[in-house]
This record gives sequence, structure tokens and C-alpha cells, in this order.
Amino acid sequence: MKQTILFDLDDTLVYCNKYFYLVIEQFSDSMLTWFAGYPEITADIIKNKQTEIDIAGVHVLGFKSDHFPQSFIDTYVYFSDLTGRRRSPIEEDFLWKLGRSVYEHQVEPYPFMESTLNNLAESGHQLHLYTGGELLIQRRKIDELNLERYFGPRIYIRRHKNNEALESILQEGEFNRPSTWMIGNSIRTDVIPALTAGINAIHMKIDSEWIYNNVEIAVQPQGAFFTLNQLPDVPPTIQRYVQDRQ
Repeated sequence: MKQTILFDLDDTLVYCNKYFYLVIEQFSDSMLTWFAGYPEITADIIKNKQTEIDIAGVHVLGFKSDHFPQSFIDTYVYFSDLTGRRRSPIEEDFLWKLGRSVYEHQVEPYPFMESTLNNLAESGHQLHLYTGGELLIQRRKIDELNLERYFGPRIYIRRHKNNEALESILQEGEFNRPSTWMIGNSIRTDVIPALTAGINAIHMKIDSEWIYNNVEIAVQPQGAFFTLNQLPDVPPTIQRYVQDRQ
């Protein structure tokens, strides 16, 4: 029985978080240099404040690219006001460019991405790509890896990735929910919307998850719900589940 499978992009098919963490480390190092005269301001305190501001921006703006570099500047302003240290336009411009640089990294696929997608496509399953972010940034990743060879026109890019966004896609596409799957690393934006919509879900667990994505699951699955650690486990997991119900 052929299935309809929606894949998340960032940190499911391609690496994402590790580049954000790298840039945040550079931000923290710069802040520690500038605020060296204030020993109470530690790296952890800086990172926690930046995370707090960043997540607040996501709740309001969705996955808008400018909110990440803005979180650097807002964190810088917060500690400047807290300490009375004079703000510098040069430093703020540096932080803006540093934050924007995270979107310029080379696109790096997760191990076995191609073989997994090939396996599923050759088995007759219909593949869809559902990702959160800005159109130009996400399209660059899709184009660099030529992902249209797997997904064709079945690509959905949404600024807000939540219950309403997924439900809209499912309704507009008239998906058969018992044979539809959502596969992604985020409990908040992949798993919970899928379970809420009554479709199957696979949580792809990653080593270092963004705190925004870590929430409790309070939805009872109506179909399948699995947690896997690597992409090659996806095809046999779906195959076994379908076969057990035939």
C-alpha cells in the first residue's frame, strides 16, 4: 500500500542547528570581549538571554530570517543598558552581519539522505517536502541539493510551521490521512501538528535539539508514531507498519 510522506527539511534532511550554534558561539565570544569588565556576565548568561529573545521572536514573526540577527542586537542592547556600557554602531553592524551569515553556509545533507529518498520513491511512495522559513533561503537549499528530483512541485514553505499550516496543506491537497506521514526532528512543529491532524508521525531524534522544539506531547496518536535516530530506518519502519495492517 503506497503512502504519502511529508519530510521536514532542516535537521531532518539537511544540517541546520550546528551552524546556528557555531554563529552563537562567535556572538558569545564577541560579547565576552566587549563586556570583559563585567565578570558577572558569563557565556551562559549571554546565550540564555539570546535564546529567550530569539524564541520570543519566533512566536511573533515565525521563521523570519531577520529575527535571528536582531536577537543578537537586542541581547547586546539588553546588556548595554544593564551595565551602562556605551553602545557602538560598529559593534551592532558586526552583530547584524554575523547573524545573517548563518544563512550563507554550504548546504550539507544528513547521512544517507539520497539513498533513503531513493528507496522510498522507488517503492512507489509519494514524497512531499514541508519546511519552515523564508522562501529564498529555503529554495537555495532545495536547489543546491536538487531536491525537486524527489519532491517535484510538492514543496511547501511556510513562515509559521504549526497546526494550522499543516492542516491547511492536508485539506488543500485532500490527503488520505491514514496513509499520510510527517517525518521531522521537531516535536513542536512536526510531530505535534501531525498527531493533531490525525496522520502518522516519525520523530527523527538529533543529538543537539533547539530548546524551542522540545515540548511535551499531549496528543494521542490516531495512527503510527515512531522515534528514529537515522534516515535509513525510515523505509523499513513504514514498510513494517503498513504490512502489519494489511
